[in-house]
Amino acid sequence: MRGHGFLFANYVPGTSPVHRIPLWLKFLLVLACGTASFLIADWAVAAVALAVLCGVYLASGAGLRRLVRAVRPVLPVLAVLGLFQWWQLGGPAAARIVLNILVCVVAASILTATTPIQTLLDGVASLARPFRRLGADPERFALTIAIMLRSIPFIAGAYADVRDSARARGLERNPRALVLPVFITTVAFARQTGDALAARGLGDAEDRD
Repeated sequence: MRGHGFLFANYVPGTSPVHRIPLWLKFLLVLACGTASFLIADWAVAAVALAVLCGVYLASGAGLRRLVRAVRPVLPVLAVLGLFQWWQLGGPAAARIVLNILVCVVAASILTATTPIQTLLDGVASLARPFRRLGADPERFALTIAIMLRSIPFIAGAYADVRDSARARGLERNPRALVLPVFITTVAFARQTGDALAARGLGDAEDRD
């Protein structure tokens, strides 16, 4: 199944300075980039920020090819969005919006490419721990994130496989030939995941009480 490079870069082992940045600082980087996407009003500033983040990503040793793979899935959407914004607001505004989105994508890719998935999930659980007094379960929350990170590439890969199969049979314009197999594959994946969780005693909270 393909699609494992979907949206964000996979972890790349290494000992670069970027790898050694504390996890909380990487979280702050992603948060700052997300906030900046609402505040940056000049496309040139957004372009400089994107260039800096791309330099940070390459400094981690992950490589240009992985960066392209992380960004490529959003490019068609950004192209459509950019054209629409150009028509509505003009070229500079369209460039600013597209570049700000790319800033967020690259920042998130730096986080995932330089942080082992287990360390990332432990960090998520730590962030959610103060909410335990409100009834939240940090471990369950981290598990949910882990399942999501595993499911998105799987579903993307399923769609790519089904699309190629439909194209080989001349059915690429048939919605049923695309949607139905992906739906069945996704449901089967969800059932297998649920069975695996249940086998490890990770069912509903009520079942554990």
